[in-house]
Amino acid sequence: MKTKILALVAVVTIALSSMAAAQTVNVGIAAEPYPPFTTLDSSGHWTGWEIDLMDAICKDQKLNCEIKSVSWDGIIPALNSGQIDVIFSSMSITAERAKVIDFSNKYYETPIAVIAPKDASFEATHKGMEGLTIGIQVGSTNTTYAQKFFSKTATLKSYQTQDQADQDLASGRIDATFADQFALESFLETEQGKSCCKMIGMLPYDTETLGTGIGAAFRKGDANLREKFNSGIANVRVEAQYNCGWDLWVKRLDHIQPSYDA
Repeated sequence: MKTKILALVAVVTIALSSMAAAQTVNVGIAAEPYPPFTTLDSSGHWTGWEIDLMDAICKDQKLNCEIKSVSWDGIIPALNSGQIDVIFSSMSITAERAKVIDFSNKYYETPIAVIAPKDASFEATHKGMEGLTIGIQVGSTNTTYAQKFFSKTATLKSYQTQDQADQDLASGRIDATFADQFALESFLETEQGKSCCKMIGMLPYDTETLGTGIGAAFRKGDANLREKFNSGIANVRVEAQYNCGWDLWVKRLDHIQPSYDA
């Protein structure tokens, strides 16, 4: 009897350990801050709109989510090698990426905006930006867009982070940069942004290069975790829609569309 009890205890212990391990999810975000989506506060903790959303999804799905920061150009390899379990870092859903990773339903989408010095007079069009020196973040869909539409008509300058491109724009080293509208508006709201630069407008959208929205990314075949995030995204949308205490989906919706048709 004692042996059977010990065996039962061992089985229960293993089962509980397995359940606890399954509830821990390593969430990868870009190591480079991307305000207002992800920002490091003074104590070294990640904050921002996307962090709030991730926390809400993980709480809804009873997941123990731990943030792991990874360099953007290595974030997909980190996912596929098992260093992280999900990417939740404003990653565009594109056909090219879908060849090597799976995506959740989209949880937001935003136009592609152009900013430039205050005295700039060009238009935010492919024709209007001919001959300019344009700063672009490497590894982003904006790079693919730039190569498709501007590689023969403008000079493209690559940066590891969007912040570096913003800084060179403020210093007069480039004529323009483009990225997600919300991210660039966050820069324009800073003292430096207010003094140097302005929003020119939105570029024509191209789903081939920019994708069909922003989603969480998973290893191929990890359907269980992907569906948990899909359920969490849907539940948070409903909560935000009917609970006045939530502002994850309702703040700044003139800039970010929650994509309820996902």
